[in-house]
Order: sequence, then structure tokens, then C-alpha cells
Amino acid sequence: MPLHRLTSITMGVPDVLQTAAYYTDFGLTALADTVTDTEGGPKTARFSTVDGGEQLAISYAPRRRLIDLGVGVDDPEDVERVAHALGRLDLDTVRTATSVEAVDPGTRVRVRVEVAPRIDADPTPVPPYNAPGVVVRQNERADSVLRVGRVRPRKLGHVVLGSTDQAASERFFTEAVGFKVSDTVKGIAAFMRCSTDHHNVLVQSAPVDFLHHTSWQVDDVDEVGRGATAMLEQDPGRHVWGLGRHAIGSNFFWYLKDPAGHFSEYYSDIDCIVDDALWTPGEWSGMRALYDWGPPPPPSFLAPEDLAGLMTGSHSL
Repeated sequence: MPLHRLTSITMGVPDVLQTAAYYTDFGLTALADTVTDTEGGPKTARFSTVDGGEQLAISYAPRRRLIDLGVGVDDPEDVERVAHALGRLDLDTVRTATSVEAVDPGTRVRVRVEVAPRIDADPTPVPPYNAPGVVVRQNERADSVLRVGRVRPRKLGHVVLGSTDQAASERFFTEAVGFKVSDTVKGIAAFMRCSTDHHNVLVQSAPVDFLHHTSWQVDDVDEVGRGATAMLEQDPGRHVWGLGRHAIGSNFFWYLKDPAGHFSEYYSDIDCIVDDALWTPGEWSGMRALYDWGPPPPPSFLAPEDLAGLMTGSHSL
């Protein structure tokens, strides 16, 4: 696959300072080159992950939203291919020697396809789990209960976007950019990948374009739990949904909420599709489309509490 990862995103929020403090607590590393505006306050806060480098920018916007999304490719020939495909959809593009960008009409996100290095992650040691008939950890405590320090996300895994024209957004990401569909929820959503991960972008039907959540990979399920526990110790009101395991994608999850209203997910152990010929996309429905086990999702996860306000704000722009 010429596409190989999400490179970075820019999140628009009304209060940059407050939201930036949340993602510092979340475990992202704040970068020193934060841009300041004329009043001395932060205009854009930038963050990196352990393996992905700079992957999050937080900028001012009158309502919360995803402003742009970067997708990595290997070389300029890949950029050229995407540029031609975008042209076939009759979309305006901006070109450089190493990138092309266009706005998806359904999500109103500016998607930038750019030449970028692939992620070269240091392998996570396989935890020694004891099980019936298999005792591999003897005379010692589990490594996870001895861990100290802040959980640090390894990379940005995926984003979930609300689209006012789901079919058009799916066509944009697949026919133009080159994503592949891993699974679908009939008439509602498409899980699409630009890497070997099960999904990197999920586009779902919505009455307004908005960012539902971002998802950040950690080493294992214990890091999911440790990260969420630390966040909730500082502010229990951040809790949204978890701990659980999805059926689509199979990943463990725990969702929290940032001050702007976006959900952020710690995840581990997602399905990886390394041979397209060996994967058959499924069509899911009902609660299995949401999770395999865990507490039931709260209503606010399915329909964010500020959805009506987002619709009003969108119409005023």
C-alpha cells in the first residue's frame, strides 16, 4: 500500500490553553515551538508521540472540529497519483512538490497527502501471561503492577469523523486518496485504513460535520487502564466509556473527554491487515458494531451532548 500512516492532525477548539493542558495530561509531549499570537497567548500548541513524531496541533476555532488530517506516502509519484484521482472528483487541490491537499465535502476536513517516513517503532516486549496449564511467569509479580511514570502514546491511530454526506466522504477517502474499507456499518459508517491497522479513519453519517474522537495507541491493555486511571485521578469528569473491547477492529479501549468536547481514546491490540487478499470486509449492525464486551456505551458517546450547538455553530459559519 503506497499510503502508510496518519502523519498529523490539527484540532480546532475555542480554548487552546485548556485543551492543550488536557493532552499534556493525556501523555503527549508538548513541543517548544508553540506559536503565540499578538496578545501573548498560545495560538497553536503542538504535540508529539513516542513513535510518530509531531502528530497533534491545537489551534483556535470558534467551534470544535478537525481542521486538517495528514496521510503519509512513500514518494512524489504517490502524491501525483492522488492528485489525479482528486481531479477526477472535480475537487480543488493545492499542490507542492511533495504534497497535495483537498477538502472532503462531507466532513469539511482538509486532507493532506504528503511524502513522509514510515514509522519504525521499537517492539513492545510481550508480557508473560499466566493461564490455565501455562505458567510462564513464576515467582514474580506481573510487570504491569510495577510500572511507574506517565503512559506515553506511541502514535496517532485513527480519527472518527461525522459527515453530512457519508457516501461522498467514503468515496473521497477510497477513490481519491486511496484508503481501503475494512468493515462497514450498513448505511451509517465505513472503517477505512491507510496502513496495516484495521482503521485509520472512520466516517459516519451525522447531521453536522464534527470530530467525534481521536485514538492513540499504547503498548498493551494495562497501559490503557493505567493511562485512563491517571487521567481520572486528576478529574473523574473526564470519563466517557471503558474499559472494553471492540468487535470491529478487536482493540481494547477507554474513552475520555477533552475540555472542548472531543473524545480521546487509549487503545491497544488492534487488528492488522498485512495481506488484503486474506481479509474480507464485514457488514455489522446493532451493539456488536460498537463493542464486544465492557460497560454499555453512554448516550453521550452515540450523540455528543453539544451536537445541537455544533449544528447551530456550523450554520452560522
